[in-house]
Amino acid sequence: MRRPAFAHDWVEYGQTRPDEVVERLAGAAIALINKVRLDAATLDRLPDLKMIAVAATGTNCVDLAACKARGIVVSNIRGYAVHTVPEHVMSLLLALTRNLVAWRETVIAGGWQKSGQWCLFDHPIRDLHGATLGLIGGGTLGNGVARLAEAFGMRVLRAERKGATTVRAGYTAFDDVLAQADAISLHCPLTPETQGLIGETELRAMRASALLINTARGGIVDEAALVRALREGWIGGAGFDVLTAEPPAADHPLLDPALLALPNFLLTPHVAWSSRPAMQTLADQLVDNIEAFAAGTPRNRVA
Repeated sequence: MRRPAFAHDWVEYGQTRPDEVVERLAGAAIALINKVRLDAATLDRLPDLKMIAVAATGTNCVDLAACKARGIVVSNIRGYAVHTVPEHVMSLLLALTRNLVAWRETVIAGGWQKSGQWCLFDHPIRDLHGATLGLIGGGTLGNGVARLAEAFGMRVLRAERKGATTVRAGYTAFDDVLAQADAISLHCPLTPETQGLIGETELRAMRASALLINTARGGIVDEAALVRALREGWIGGAGFDVLTAEPPAADHPLLDPALLALPNFLLTPHVAWSSRPAMQTLADQLVDNIEAFAAGTPRNRVA
């Protein structure tokens, strides 16, 4: 990360506990944060703060209303993961449809070597070509997934909002997407409306062979229901990059060794966003936001 092109004192901390926030930001005019919570009570104790530069797209860790009331500018990062997240989604889809984990385990266990034949048929393989992908949520990342999916020859359905009484042009009713999709990929923000958007009812409404991909936010899916869906075979499998609590506790239900051993469940530690090019774009944009604020022309404002 380059340093801003204006006079400043730069102090950085790798990690910050909640009880360290006020002490570390005391006297600061600009705060660069990621996942550090700044609520109204905390902001009251930081009278010098003029700008919060969030090193992410999501700003749910910041009380935006409190910032607006105090005249604090809040800027976020946009568009930096336009390639890396869609590619991660497709990687999860490919690994699951082609049963790569199971095939790898077969080779490790010596199954191919001992088979006496040139090819094995132990695990089923499906193609993405001709399959239907349902997108719940859109934006830059959803559009990126749609573009890649269509390049693979997939039919893409964009889901209308759950419970909507009318369906917009180019969209498909939410329940119809659940019923028709061979795979569903989530790309909506976590809000009170999307909390638990995918629960037992929705998982049971999906095809028994369908895959659920979540690179958005963990709270969008009822994790207890997902565990049951995987164990009892309500759906064909799942690929997740996010959990409700991050980092998760050791006893998190989706970290059960028996569940992680399933070939139809893949869990990655919130890394879909973090390709090297994407991280550099994020770092550059973060400093751009700070420099724009210092120049009196704030950009990427959310408050």
